[in-house]
Amino acid sequence: MGYFPMFSKDDVLRVIDEQQVKFVVMWFTDITGIVKNVTIPSSRIERIIDHGMSFDGSSLEGFARIAESDMVLRPDLNTFTVLPWESRESSTARLICSVHTPSGDPFIGDPRNVLNRQLRHAAELGYGFKTGVELEFFLFRADQEKPQFPLIAHDEASYFDISNDFAHGIRRKMIDTLTATGIAVDSAHHEIGFGQHELILDYSHALVSADQLLTARVALRTIAQRNGLFCTFMPRPSGQLPGSGMHTHQSLHSLDSDANVFADPSDEYGLSETARYFMAGQLAHARAMCAVLAPLVNSYKRLGVSFEAPMYVAWGHVNRGGSAVIRVPHVPPGREAHTRLEIRCPDPSANPYLAFSVMLAAGLDGIEQQMSLPDAMEEAFVKEERRRQRQMLPFSLGEALDALSQDDVMLGALGPYISDRYLAAKRQEVDDYNRQVTTWEVERYISRY
Repeated sequence: MGYFPMFSKDDVLRVIDEQQVKFVVMWFTDITGIVKNVTIPSSRIERIIDHGMSFDGSSLEGFARIAESDMVLRPDLNTFTVLPWESRESSTARLICSVHTPSGDPFIGDPRNVLNRQLRHAAELGYGFKTGVELEFFLFRADQEKPQFPLIAHDEASYFDISNDFAHGIRRKMIDTLTATGIAVDSAHHEIGFGQHELILDYSHALVSADQLLTARVALRTIAQRNGLFCTFMPRPSGQLPGSGMHTHQSLHSLDSDANVFADPSDEYGLSETARYFMAGQLAHARAMCAVLAPLVNSYKRLGVSFEAPMYVAWGHVNRGGSAVIRVPHVPPGREAHTRLEIRCPDPSANPYLAFSVMLAAGLDGIEQQMSLPDAMEEAFVKEERRRQRQMLPFSLGEALDALSQDDVMLGALGPYISDRYLAAKRQEVDDYNRQVTTWEVERYISRY
């Protein structure tokens, strides 16, 4: 499942020649979503397009064992873009790669291949999967490319405020940079927290959307750093500030006509039976999905406690204020093609390839099993006792990992190779965190006991 339209080898070579590109960086990710890269002179790119590029994967997080360390990067030509933040003297282009074995098979430990596998499953059922993200992040003042401690926000504006001219200018530079890489930004605004911003990236096919999200995170941090700021996608960098989420809009489309199969104008919520099955599947697997969609110990300082962060395994329409994990946005008459489901537990630290994989797998399981959708939970009307009867999202990463380890559908979506290594790496993260003695503990207990 690739980009549209196709970008050929001749197109790549032509742009390299016309724009005098000197280097090409090859990107891929480990299982945690950290971007890895290899830089090559542009003179080598034709051979790499034809034959791939070998590398040793044995030292990368969650990649191959020593006995199978040889891996091959195969670039997706449709991800080719000239990076606008590099100087003309060092003109550099970027290609995102999938990882293959020396025999040519997609490597089962590559997150991008995991998403492609799920997209093929959807295609077998006649569906294409589209997503669009609301990407939240903080900008802090920086000292030598690192934030100052305590963290100092770069402005004191709030939701939809006009921030200072410098901050407003940085946001415009970020939009210009993303646009130059081929990423369409639907809108941008200041968020609730001091120094907190949100960019809404345009709706697209899930693989395109994941690649663009990966690119956006690199681009935004680069632009911030080059303007004396520090950009972070940490879910909640301070207890005095709200958390950053990554609400993700999603819909299935007919492969034959591209029609939105979630839409049914005759339904109270505008949802088709397929959409209801899909949402029921995501609710059934929501607790397990959290281990991938909210993947850090710090993610649970946001979920259920920060403003607009969900708490319940439930859905609603009026539920803007926060507690339901899935919201059905209002679609005005005549705009039924924009019917979508907004899942609200993801945060911007998630690996986009794995995140979209488990979201899709959960929804397709709901369709294939024809799962029953529970009644909507509308925040303004549901009594407190009824809310307490709802299942809740995990309160910690450890709880989310336990749910993932018991969910065969989610484990199957990741595949045994990634799921084993992901669970092991994240359990180690929880263990490391649990051994820490925090400043809060010392200040609270050192004199009292």
